[in-house]
Amino acid sequence: MNLMGLLPFGYTVTSQVIITFMLALTVFISLIIIGFAKNGIIFLKIFIPSGIPLWLLPLLIIIEIMSFCLRPISLSIRLGANMLAGHVLLNIVAGATVYTLTISVFLVILPILFIMFFMILEIGIACLQAYVFSILTCIYLFDSLYGGAH
Repeated sequence: MNLMGLLPFGYTVTSQVIITFMLALTVFISLIIIGFAKNGIIFLKIFIPSGIPLWLLPLLIIIEIMSFCLRPISLSIRLGANMLAGHVLLNIVAGATVYTLTISVFLVILPILFIMFFMILEIGIACLQAYVFSILTCIYLFDSLYGGAH
């Protein structure tokens, strides 16, 4: 989905934060269901860090729960912002190319080279963001399956 916007007249749906939030929320809810299905109530041990003093436990449990609940938000903003930023940059450079075309035909070469460079960079960023989303999902899945075991 990240690469769709690089095609002519294409649109990257992952540049919209609501789409990426729904993807992340689906993953998040699935991980909670999987965690409870595999581990039962022991799944909640992921909120209790090992080796901490007892007096610090209530504060750290609150921090761990907040960290766990903010995962879909961080996943969605990371993916959406990176996709949107790359496409905005490409639009700005493309607008500069059209503007330089009105000035001189010979000045167009430099912005076209910039567009080619940014297009290659955008392909790399799109692949990297898909990879990061997948890796973080796998890490969160590992926590759901084996997090209570520490």
